[in-house]
Amino acid sequence: MMSGPHWFRPLVLSGPSGSGKSTLLKRLFAEHPGQFAFSVSHTTRTPRPGEVDGIQYHFVSREDFSSLRDRGGFVENAEFSGNLYGTSKQAIASIVESGKRCILDIEVQGVRQIKCTDLNPVYCFIAPPSLSILRNRLIGRGTETDVAVEKRLKTALEEIEYARLPGAHDHIIVNDDLDRAYGLFKSVALGNPIPSDPLAPLEQAADQIQ
Repeated sequence: MMSGPHWFRPLVLSGPSGSGKSTLLKRLFAEHPGQFAFSVSHTTRTPRPGEVDGIQYHFVSREDFSSLRDRGGFVENAEFSGNLYGTSKQAIASIVESGKRCILDIEVQGVRQIKCTDLNPVYCFIAPPSLSILRNRLIGRGTETDVAVEKRLKTALEEIEYARLPGAHDHIIVNDDLDRAYGLFKSVALGNPIPSDPLAPLEQAADQIQ
């Protein structure tokens, strides 16, 4: 596999729930087995149907999460919808030592925290083409209550506004077409830059997103 100049920097992937991050990651891992490792986060939320401890998340109690946080075990941690999420330093170190590229899927609060560390990752934001499409994707999961959907949409607006700040992310990909979005994401994941203004995709979709 040919990798670009940014291969050895961790890749921080963020974007609203329902933007398609998981779909892009699954496709990348299937096409390039053994080349990437997903940093499995800790969370205090309840597993969804089909989720396995240690695969999607490390599902822990709030007490265990707080204990690890107090010991300085997280590079970032955040609270979302009443649940705690965090990326452990050990998870990142183990992946880097293996020679694989570490990918972190985190919320915007975590992005802000990592920017205050010396991790020096590449930041990539996955945006939905519109809030109406995002709402339909969330409802289509069949796992979200109406209240939860509205909370996620509110959070999505906050994440998008942050993403539009200059320098917030190195790459912004609007997932309006899966094949196109995956092609761009794969290029970034392989350590290569994509030839576009980081803010241009969000500005083009601004009318639909706002």
